[in-house]
Amino acid sequence: MSKNEGKRLDTQAMPAKRFNKQLLIPLAALAALALFNLIVDPSFFKISIGENSAGDPVLSGYLITILDYGSELAILAIGMTLVTAASGGQDISVGAGIAIAGSVILRVVCGSEGSTEMQAPLIVAFLIACVVSMLFGAFNGTLVAYFKIQPMVATLILFTAGRSIAAWINNNELPTVADPSFAYFGGFFPGVPIPSPFFIAVACMIIIALVLKFTNLGLYTQAVGINGSSSRLNGINPEFIKFLSFVILGLCVAVAGFIKVSRLSTINYSVIAKDIEMDAILAVALGGNALSGGKFNMTASILGAYVIQFLTTTLYKMDVQSSALSAYKAIVVIALVVLSTPVVRSYISKFIKMIKPKKQEEVV
Repeated sequence: MSKNEGKRLDTQAMPAKRFNKQLLIPLAALAALALFNLIVDPSFFKISIGENSAGDPVLSGYLITILDYGSELAILAIGMTLVTAASGGQDISVGAGIAIAGSVILRVVCGSEGSTEMQAPLIVAFLIACVVSMLFGAFNGTLVAYFKIQPMVATLILFTAGRSIAAWINNNELPTVADPSFAYFGGFFPGVPIPSPFFIAVACMIIIALVLKFTNLGLYTQAVGINGSSSRLNGINPEFIKFLSFVILGLCVAVAGFIKVSRLSTINYSVIAKDIEMDAILAVALGGNALSGGKFNMTASILGAYVIQFLTTTLYKMDVQSSALSAYKAIVVIALVVLSTPVVRSYISKFIKMIKPKKQEEVV
């Protein structure tokens, strides 16, 4: 084999190596959590089948809970990954955005009188919520892309005011939908034992996979995140790419908001999706993506979302109070931040080189 051919093969193998290396962090975390639960209580992995209130067969168990609630987080992780890669910052307003989207859906479905019966088709309510959420995403994107405001500061506006806006939309009332079909999208489709949010998340994953495969969105997003000035010289509009990433996140927020209100058939403005923005950011970080922007791996972020939900479910099983969950997750954040620093990575690389056995030179 010639030297040039060898270099070509090494170059072709590099993406796969990067892919596997980046997936190592969430996979290792997943394995550690699974091993911990296997040792502490093997019944954690038990899945049983029963019936819901409608008499349909449904699966239940901790793993089903992870699949169910982790799907919401996976949808948000898709948008948060793009925002992080393009802007080098994070959107901390997604929880408030979910409250707004859910409030809009209930307003359209229940009407101005707050009827418990559906006054408008559900698809219409969902599409209006998508438009509203994308507009709020555009607002955040404009502040970041065109006014050059740091993303966390720009989204702090909606983080602060969003839940008040959500309450204002429904005159501070808590509308309730009595139609059982409204709860299908946050619970179970009739005759399907797997939670509906999982199928919605899979649909979102397929859509983003197709978008990244057949468009230049992924390439442009990474180019802007790595060096905005250089990307401009190559004909890319960095402001528009940043703006677009926030709009896409707004769409993801609308989908998550739809699932949230469908679960409860009502809304609690101060509690709904509380602290979910931190979980979404943590999912991106756990996926091995640099929070300073640039290259990203969408698969790793989605896997990271389910790992975060795995951690949350494990803590709940251990009877940890909901108010204390943030403290435990903060430990994970600290560990990820420390491990991602150049100093620690340098030490890890040196350590691996020391313990790695030297390969014998091949005899030609």
